[in-house]
Order: sequence, then C-alpha cells, then structure tokens
Amino acid sequence: MTTYRCTTTLLAALSTAVVVGALLPMTPASAVSPSPAAPLDWTACGPEGQGQECAKLTVPLDYRDPAGEQIALAVTRIRSTRPEARRGTLMMIPGGPGGSGVERLTQKGPRLAQETGGAYDLVAFDPRGVGGSTRANCRLDAADRLMVTLRSWPAADGRVDENIARSRRTAEACARNGGAILDSLTTANQVRDLDRLRRALGERRLSAWGTSYGAYVAAQYAQKFPHRTDRIVLDSSADPDPKRVAQGWMRDMAKGAEDRFPDFAAWAAHADRGGLRLAERPEDVRPLFLALAARLDREPVPSTTPGVAVDGNVLRQALQNALYSDGAFSSMARLIKAAQDPAAGTDPTRRPVLPPALTGPLGDEDAAITVGVICNDVRWTGTVADYRTAVAADRTAHPLTAGMPANITPCTFWKTPASAEEPTRLTSDGPSDILMIQNRRDPATPHSSGLKMRAALGDRARLVTVERGGHGVYLGNGNACGDATVTRFLLTGERPERDTTCP
Repeated sequence: MTTYRCTTTLLAALSTAVVVGALLPMTPASAVSPSPAAPLDWTACGPEGQGQECAKLTVPLDYRDPAGEQIALAVTRIRSTRPEARRGTLMMIPGGPGGSGVERLTQKGPRLAQETGGAYDLVAFDPRGVGGSTRANCRLDAADRLMVTLRSWPAADGRVDENIARSRRTAEACARNGGAILDSLTTANQVRDLDRLRRALGERRLSAWGTSYGAYVAAQYAQKFPHRTDRIVLDSSADPDPKRVAQGWMRDMAKGAEDRFPDFAAWAAHADRGGLRLAERPEDVRPLFLALAARLDREPVPSTTPGVAVDGNVLRQALQNALYSDGAFSSMARLIKAAQDPAAGTDPTRRPVLPPALTGPLGDEDAAITVGVICNDVRWTGTVADYRTAVAADRTAHPLTAGMPANITPCTFWKTPASAEEPTRLTSDGPSDILMIQNRRDPATPHSSGLKMRAALGDRARLVTVERGGHGVYLGNGNACGDATVTRFLLTGERPERDTTCP
C-alpha cells in the first residue's frame, strides 16, 4: 500500500501573487478566503448509453476578488455504477495548454471506468479559455493561426525575421483584444479552479490522472493542496523548472523528435509496408526525409487542400504530429510518398493529402489559449539576437526540427498581466501518493525531462518507464505492464517499491 511521508508544512493556501507593475497594493489570491462553491446542476449529455452528465461550474475571473466577475467552466462526469466499490472522484486533466477535459472524458472515460471497476466517479472540465468554458479572443489574422505559424518554424534559409514580426504582431493583438479573461489563463488559476470543483463535488480529497501539460497541472495541485490529494498519476511529464516552464518544454521538443524518429524509420523500412515502404534500411529514412524537406523548401507542391502547399515546414510539422502515435505512421509515409511524386505538381489526383490539423487555421479562441497560458505563466528570457543565435545552433544540432523549438514566440513581446505570479516550485514535501509513467521515446516530453520531474518530487513519487515511443502512456499505447501498474495504483494505492521499467 502507499506509504506517506510526514511534512511539517502543508501548503493549504495558494502561492502569493507577484504583482507586476501595479500602482496600488493588491490582495494576493492566497490571502483571500475561498468563496463557497455552489452545487452543480447535472444534465445528461454525451454519447447515448455512456452515462455521461454535464454541468457548469462558476468560478471567479480573478481569485483576488472572489465576489467579483464570475466565469463559467464546462464540467462533465461519468458516475460510478457500483456504490459499494466507489472510493472517490478521479479527475482527468487534459494536455495542452488548450486540451478539452470534456472531450477527453468522452473519449477515454468508458475505458477508464472499465479499468477501475466503478471505484471512482470520473470527472473532467474544460479549463478556462477552452471548449465549453468562458473563452478569450485575440482577433488574430487567419495566417497567424496556422499550425506552422503558431509554431515558429524558421524560413528555409534559417532566417527568423518573419517569426519576429509575427510574434510581435500576435502579442500586440492579444494585449489589445484579449482582456481580463486572457490575462487569467494561467496554470495557477487552473489549479484553483480544480480545487473549487472539488468543493462543488463535495469531495474531501481528489485523485487525478494528468497527461502531458495536465501532468504539470496535477503536480502543481499536489504541491499547493497536498492535503486534498488521494492518488495522483502523472502521465508524460515535462521539466517543471519554474524559471523556464513552457520555454523549456518547447526546447525539449528537439531532443524528443531525435529520440522518437528511429521508431518511424524502423516502421517505414519494414518489408511488410508494401507501397508505403520508404527505404530498405532504417538508417536511410532520415536522410531521405531531410532531403525531401529541403527540396520542398525550394519547390513546394500543392496539396489536395485548395490554397495550401506542402513546403518543408509543413512536412516537418506533419512529422512532429505523426511522432505522437504509431497509428499516424502510415499517413505520414503516404504524405512523404506523395510529396516525392514528380507528378504531384501537375496532376491533381496525385497531390499529397494533409492531416486535418494542417489544412487550415485554428479558431481564434483556440489560438488564444495556446499562447495565453504559456506566455502568462512565466516571462520568456532572451533577446531577439539570442534567438537568432539559438536557432542557428539548434538547426545544426537537430535538423529534424530545423530550429523551431529554439525560436522566438509571442511570449518575448508579451504584456505581463498585473496579476502575474511566479510559478510554484515542485518539491518533495507532501504525501507519497504520486505515480509517474513515461515512455522512453516521447517526442513532446522526452524521458530526460520526465526524470527532472521525478527528481523534483523526490520520495513523493515513483517512476514507471515504458520501453515504447509516443506521447501519452496509460490506456494509450497498448503496454499491458504500464496499464496494469497504473490501474493497480488507482485501485489499491500500491506503487512499485522503487522506480521500475516495463518492457
């Protein structure tokens, strides 16, 4: 069973807000007594027969003024059908920033309910700024909301002038149009909202399964409300260094792609791939991909989506997306094959088919959340000259990502909200109720970054390393050992005595 460490200090309050540029003293959010959370009014929703319910949770726009303007968060749950087996509530916390908890519960809830045998009510919510919750809008031009522009891919020759101009333009538009709701999009507020939801549910403690960015949110909740946690699963964690946070996560993507690409290369060189086989040997796939990306930098080819061409950066972004899951390898190989076809430029029937994420711009509200949280959480360091130098070095060290992870973003020019707070440092203080699980070859949160989360948590956590590739582990990649270890922890509290590995 889970053992607990005693600690002399339990962080019952939220961290003190660091007020930047305020003219008058302001009451920190941590000093405000929490206002009551009204009970939730549940109605049936979701796929028929799934037993899903939905509600709206009211939370303060600004926790320093709990009686002030309120916003609404979309909440959903699947209740346990076995009252005799129920032990509490398990929160599903999505990744992102920008992931929808409502969608995640709809997709994963039935499988999780089956795994846990009715031990939990399964609950999730759309964080502020996401899905059915109150949202922000920066009014960005459509061209600035494409995946390959929200991600700062340098020009074909490595120049970043266009990235600099776009980042400045995006930051200025968000400062002009985003308002108080955009300023409130922070990890700290998501953690506060999570605890308010706990109180609305009438729960003394919460269990949680957080994935990717959601793992960081869950870890922050465990740090700020250790006495409110039961069993916490951190799936695919990133480096929690409070000085870097999202800037460090972006930099890590270069290593993540290098760690993961050999899995795609081995798949694409396998003799059973038929018409999708890219090379006879895995070691030949990488030079083939890099040569094709360089050619598309010079000579883009039209895709089946009108007005959208496949250039080198579109191909590179498609690869980043595909590395998340083995299930996307076939569509990536098909895209490469089509882009190689000499007839692609002249015969519309031979044009490459792009994945949906690359066929058009994100919605403006979706774009706002993707930049809002990462820029509000911590000030990004570096001058424009620093980014030019970093991109040049990163392009040489990691050609698969061509300098994008080291490039400038709107955060460099971001107007820091008056309510800005320093990110909370994760420590080993608190109960030993955390289980981490991490793929060995993760393109977004590399295993080496997960080890930094593990080190920060000390004896509070145990780490299960799964010898697989991809992003997202539990109930995600078919590893029976990893799934069984997490399920056993959720049901019994039992963790491995020490960090362990699943083959």
